[in-house]
Amino acid sequence: MQSDPDTPLMPKATAVWLVDNTSMTFEQIAAFCRLHPLEVGAIADGDAAQGIKGADPIQTGQLTRAEIERAETNPGYRLKLSKPKTIVPELKRKGPRYTPVSKRQDRPNAILWLVRHHPELKDQAVIRLVGTTKATIAAIRDRTHWNSANLTPLDPVTLGLCSQVDLDREVETAARESGITSPAVLPAGLGEQPDALMPVEQSLDQADDDGRNDRSRVDPDAVFSGLQAWKKGERHEDEDDED
Repeated sequence: MQSDPDTPLMPKATAVWLVDNTSMTFEQIAAFCRLHPLEVGAIADGDAAQGIKGADPIQTGQLTRAEIERAETNPGYRLKLSKPKTIVPELKRKGPRYTPVSKRQDRPNAILWLVRHHPELKDQAVIRLVGTTKATIAAIRDRTHWNSANLTPLDPVTLGLCSQVDLDREVETAARESGITSPAVLPAGLGEQPDALMPVEQSLDQADDDGRNDRSRVDPDAVFSGLQAWKKGERHEDEDDED
């Protein structure tokens, strides 16, 4: 619900300040703050707006000192809000993403990358990311695009067609709508990270398995047979023969 542009911010707090700091009538304050004159009278008597700190409309730029003095000298005058010094533009309806002319030739490559790596993305999500059309997306999916033979999948973030934040948001939303709980599996050769570290639990389990396998390959009898022979003196005889 949009507030009345002619109503000051924090009407009751503004009314408290005007009652305490000006000699305007209750009708003038009520008309400016969009309150009932009886409510303004209750504020003056301390029966209403208890605990509300007065808001200075001059400090917030809603009134000028000259405007207040004019109202004080003329009980029939009605206060007018000052025009804001800065005008905030209205929010426009978000349309398709604009793509610079220099990067439009890269859009088919970006679409191909999105279709291959994130098939869960709907056409509307792809349109929001790279600013294309459903017909182009369908042609690239079906390989009926006029330049399909020369297309190369390229990351739209790297191409500068969208931000990583927007891409992650669209992928997360599509995965949630599709019921996907694990990351999408990339094709073989894509996304493989040979230098990546394994999780701690997996590395510990593998170390335990390797230790058990090494111990299982060791023959205790073979290890201690030479020691028993050495204790009986047989090892010394062999060494003497070699000498």
